[in-house]
Parts: sequence; C-alpha cells; structure tokens
Amino acid sequence: MTAIMKLDELKTISQLRDFLAGTQPVAFSISGDKDDRYRWIQRELVRFHYLGLCRADKGVVMRYLVRVSGYSRQQLTRLIAQYRNAGQLRRGQRTVAGFVRRYSDQDIRLLAAMDERHETPCGPAVKKLCERACAVFGQTEYRTLAGISVSHLYNLRKSTPYTRQRHHVEKTRPTASTIGERRKPRPEGKPGYIRIDTVHQGDRDKHKGVYHINAVDEVTQCEVVCTVEKISERFLIPALEQMFETFPFVLRGFHSDNGSEYINKRVAQLLEKLRIEFTKSRSRHSNDNALAESKNAAIVRKQFGYSHIAQNWASLINSFNQEHLNPYINFHRPCFFPETRTDAKGKERKVYRYENLMTPYDKFKSLANAKDYLKPGMSFEILDEIAHQISDNQAADQLQKARHILFKTIYGRTLNTG
Repeated sequence: MTAIMKLDELKTISQLRDFLAGTQPVAFSISGDKDDRYRWIQRELVRFHYLGLCRADKGVVMRYLVRVSGYSRQQLTRLIAQYRNAGQLRRGQRTVAGFVRRYSDQDIRLLAAMDERHETPCGPAVKKLCERACAVFGQTEYRTLAGISVSHLYNLRKSTPYTRQRHHVEKTRPTASTIGERRKPRPEGKPGYIRIDTVHQGDRDKHKGVYHINAVDEVTQCEVVCTVEKISERFLIPALEQMFETFPFVLRGFHSDNGSEYINKRVAQLLEKLRIEFTKSRSRHSNDNALAESKNAAIVRKQFGYSHIAQNWASLINSFNQEHLNPYINFHRPCFFPETRTDAKGKERKVYRYENLMTPYDKFKSLANAKDYLKPGMSFEILDEIAHQISDNQAADQLQKARHILFKTIYGRTLNTG
C-alpha cells in the first residue's frame, strides 16, 4: 500500500517530479485567502532554494506551484520576479476610491452647453472653442476643458452628466420603411410577378439624363421599357400605369430594390388600388432583383448605351420604346428559360437547354391554362396577330432603323452603342 504524503513532506526536486507525474499520492489543500496563498508561495520558494536552482529544476518548482496554487504561469512568473527583487511577496492593495477624476460634473456640463450652443461640431472644433474661451476671452471655467484630448472629449459625450444635460444627442439613424414586404417573390409558375429597376442615362455638367424604367415578368420574361424625364411622382406614377397596361396578363406582384422612387406612399397606394402584391429586395441579398438587372444590361444598355441623353428627349425615346423596342423584345427576341436542378450535394444549379429558348410571348402561350391569366378583353388571337404581323428579321430591321433616326435626332449623328 502506497503511503499518502503531505505537501510539507515533499523535500526534494525528485519528489516534486513524482508528484507532478502522478506516481506519488499527496494530500494538500490551499486556503482561498489570497494573503495565505502569497505566504505559502513565498515559503515554498524559500524551502526549495528556488533562486539557487538550475533552470530545469526551476521549471519543476514552477509547475508544482502552478498545480497547487491554482495561479497561472504568467501570474507566478510575476510573483517570482517580485520575490527576486524584493525578497518577499506582498499584495498590492486596490484603491477603493478608484482613479481621481480629472473632469468634474461641472466640466462635463460646460462641454454639453458648448456642444448645444454650437450644434455639436466635431471634437477638434470643440477643443479649439474651449481653448479660445479660456485664452482669448478669459473664461477661466474652461481652463480644464482647454487641456482635454479629442478622444477623451468623445468619451465625455457618452457620460451620464452629459446625456442628462443634452436633449438631442442621438445620431441620426436610418429607419426601416414599412412599405413593401422584404422578401423574394414567389410566383409559383404564374405570370404577372414583375421585377422593376431604373437605369439612369448619365449626367453632364450637373444636368441629369433621362431615366429608363425596366419591368420584367419573372416567369415569361415579358418586358416593358418606359423612359421618363425624372423619377419623381409626377413622372413615375403615369409611367407605371402605362407599363401595367402594356402587359397582356393580370399583374399579381411588383418587386423592386430599396430605392426611394419605388418605396413611397404613392406607389404603394397605386399597387394597393390594383391589388398588386408589393415586395422589395432583402438586405445582403444582391441577387433578389437579378433578373431586372440582367435585362438592364442585355436590353436597355445595348439599345441606349451609356452616354448622356438630356431629359427633354424622354418623350421621343418613350415613343420609340412603345412602337419598336417593346414589341421586338416580347414577340421577336428569343430568351433562355433556365431549368433548376439539384445535384447530389443538394446544391441548386440552373441549366440552360436549347429546347427552352423561345420568345417571351411563346413562353406565355406554353404555360398551362395560359388563357386564365389574360387581362379582360385580351385574347391570344389579338396577340398572335401582333406577333405574326412581321418576321423577326423585319422587326429587327425596323428597330435598328428607328434607333438610327432617334439618335441622329438627339445627337445629330449616328451613335454606335455596341
């Protein structure tokens, strides 16, 4: 049977090694009082002649002290350094009163009054004002504040005396708009859920260009482009009404980004009147409105380029959109309609098959029960007549000719937009 030793019976470095290795049972207990622990550590350092040991043996004693005292190695290193320098260990007493405050409540109230008087300028400006108040205008009550650092000035602005003094200290923060539901649309294979976005035709000499409003149906990719002078309510609301009327099917959803041209009460009232669901893009989901943004590049920018077009040409461009661009992209320009497939790892991938390449109008007709989605008074006979009135090539030729005339009118020359 192995005898159980006490800590005081550990007298050699070899015995300490056995204790640390767990081969020698030792009964020990250390008082929870810090003063008692300090006295015990000092007694052990003296008992094992720590300062005279070799480096390896010092390491053994260090591990022994860590094991028994519960202190970290870093804390014991500091205590041993104190023992080496002073010959004893002594606890530093914490100051009950804490640090002496340099800036009194009166100083903080002076700072709050200074900020309120000058509409809360930046920290360096307030420091300069305090210096001038004391040095230039002889206001001695600002002597302490004149020596404040800018960083500590900002700290004092967060203090309780300051916030009690000031009535308006909160920073302006953006507020979430309750207009529109922040989520991705869920058309479930039904047409009438449009994505909408705005394309600006550049600035020149501080003069704004025209704005193109681009609306795309998510399921059929039917697209309507409208051009306005400005995106204020006066121009936007009539444009939206015109665009809604152009789509051949009943509209059920309206999805935009978080631009203020769409997230406002007038647009919300219009959609509510027409019973159209209003959704908006989610934060940190940049692809929520990806369809409309891709059409901005593939259609709008290809047709109008990036050069500045003055606002006074908006009406002429919009006539071009209605007569040539919108009929062409809906009845004569094929689009890919991707299929979503899930791989073995559960990741969704879009597959673009040639069999799914068709015009938006053909896609609309291919939907099950397509007639049920048509507007009252609209029929596929009417739409077929428009679609087959001219060929795709004729529609493209007419579009190019009309665009050539449009830009020659605007710029006095042919603009190659690539």
